[in-house]
Amino acid sequence: MLQPTPAERVPDFLTIGHATRDIQPDGSYSIGGTVTFAALTAYRLGLVSAVVTRAGAQLLAELAAQLPGIEIAGRSSEATTTFANVYESGFRIQHIHSRAELLDAEDIPLAWRNAPIVLLAPLAQEITPELLALFQRRPGAIVAATPQGWLRRWDEDGRVWPAPWTGAEEMLPRLDVLILSHDDLLPFAGGNRTEADEILSRWSQLVPLLVATDGGHGATLFQQGKRQIFPAYPAREVDPTGAGDVFAAAFLVHLHRHGDPGAAADFANCVASLSIEHAGITGIPTMEAVLEKMTLSL
Repeated sequence: MLQPTPAERVPDFLTIGHATRDIQPDGSYSIGGTVTFAALTAYRLGLVSAVVTRAGAQLLAELAAQLPGIEIAGRSSEATTTFANVYESGFRIQHIHSRAELLDAEDIPLAWRNAPIVLLAPLAQEITPELLALFQRRPGAIVAATPQGWLRRWDEDGRVWPAPWTGAEEMLPRLDVLILSHDDLLPFAGGNRTEADEILSRWSQLVPLLVATDGGHGATLFQQGKRQIFPAYPAREVDPTGAGDVFAAAFLVHLHRHGDPGAAADFANCVASLSIEHAGITGIPTMEAVLEKMTLSL
């Protein structure tokens, strides 16, 4: 399945990972996954955007309908990666009901491997180090990852648990940028934020740029052994779903265009703040809306 242009065309922004079916408390579902939010963000910010994914045929058709104008290379899988979240006493309990097949080299059109921005966005261990090896670091291009899917495992009942990223030391030197949530690391630091910061500092020695988002606290940029905090923009939160994915795409878009990591972090904070003011993907803003908010914040 390919939409809507030939695979010979090189997109500006390529994101790879499973699109998901996210079960809601009332039994309905929405289409999710980092690839969904990130691809639409890049598209609304003016780039030619593309997705490589695997999912069931029905979800692939729904994804194409929800992402008009975005190129999709989606190979059908017997199952769709499906998550359900239950919140108890403020804590999220997550289950994975099914998982699509792993992604491999055959899923990625040859021309797309030359995209100037590539975002690896695993959610369920579906991207292997071998897939990352297809994308070589090169001048003028950005290879990035959001490692959420490498930081989880699940038991035989589908209960999702934190898991150490065993491939970190192998994969980080192959990346230009790593973007993750500060909260992703708290389970490995006993809930201690200082220890989580130490993990980030250690990883930042292995990758040129590392950005850790922290909700309403903003984002921390690590580069060349230095860290810089960028405060969040004010927002009236309606739905925080996908905010980290929106941030990641916005950061990469701005970094590619302007080459300034600090300015990219500030820009991404603004884009993410707008995205949470509406439900789901409807909150992802256009460039005009972002520039207006940034101007008003000066």
